[in-house]
Amino acid sequence: MSREHITFDCEGETLTGTIDHGKRSSGLLIVSGGNEIRSGTFSGQAKLTAEIAAQGFPCFRFDRRGVGDSSGINRGFTQSAKDIAAAVAIFREKCPSIKRLVAFGNCDAATALVLFAPQECDTLVLANPWTLEDGQDGWQPMAIRERYAKKLRNPSEWLRLVKGQVSLRDLTINLFKVLQKDTQPLSLAKELIEKLQREPRKTSILIAERDRTGQAFLSYWTGGNHSLSICNDASHAFVEPHARQWLRDKLIASLEHEEARQFDMGGPTELSDGA
Repeated sequence: MSREHITFDCEGETLTGTIDHGKRSSGLLIVSGGNEIRSGTFSGQAKLTAEIAAQGFPCFRFDRRGVGDSSGINRGFTQSAKDIAAAVAIFREKCPSIKRLVAFGNCDAATALVLFAPQECDTLVLANPWTLEDGQDGWQPMAIRERYAKKLRNPSEWLRLVKGQVSLRDLTINLFKVLQKDTQPLSLAKELIEKLQREPRKTSILIAERDRTGQAFLSYWTGGNHSLSICNDASHAFVEPHARQWLRDKLIASLEHEEARQFDMGGPTELSDGA
C-alpha cells in the first residue's frame, strides 16, 4: 500500500486529496463532514483508509473548497456537489483499476451524498445523516421518549439520579419536550428522507447510538429498502476502539459486496497467458 497526495481542479479552485492505493477493483471515496479536514478527527480518517487500503482497496479522501489545504470559499455541504463530482472523476482517473465505487460520509457529508452523489458512485454508506435546521437542538420528542425509556430500564441510571449525578434542569427541559407533539419534518429532513426513499442504489445507514445527529435522523426515518445498523455506545465520529472497528468492518463489507457484484454482472476478468 502506498499513499499519494494530489491536487485537482474544481471550477477554477485547487482541491487537495490523498489516495491510499490498492489493486482491488472496488474503491472507497470518503467525503468529510462539516469543516473537518480530510485526515479526520484525531487523524481517524487517515488511519481508517490506511487499514482499508491494507486489504487491497484503494481509498480517496479530499478537502472541499475552502476547507483544509484546498483553495476557495467554504460554502458548506449544500454547495458541495461540484466538489464531490470532481473528486469522483480524479479518483477514477488516478486509480483505473476501480470498477465499482463506494462513497462514505458522516454527518452533513452523508446528507451531501444523498443529495448530490453522481451516478458513478455505486453504493452509498451514510453515517449519522444530518437533518437539522439552524436553531434545532437535535432531539425530536419521539427520540427523547425512546432515550428516556431506555434509561428508565437501566438500574444504574436510577442510581445516578439518587446520587444527584443527573442535571435536574436538563431533566425538566427534556420531560417538557416529551409531552410535546412530534413536529413535522423540516425542509432539509423532508428532502433527505424523500430522496433516500427513492434512491435506487444500495445504501447502508450507520448510526452511532450516543450521537444526537444520528438520533435526530432516526426520529424522522420511517424505514424502507435500505439497511440500517446501530453501533452500540458509539459517539459521533466512531472514535471508540470497538466503534472504529465496527465502522471499518462495515465499509470493507460494502467494498467486498461491490467487488463480488462486479463479477456477478459479468465484469472483466483477467485471462492467463495460456488462455
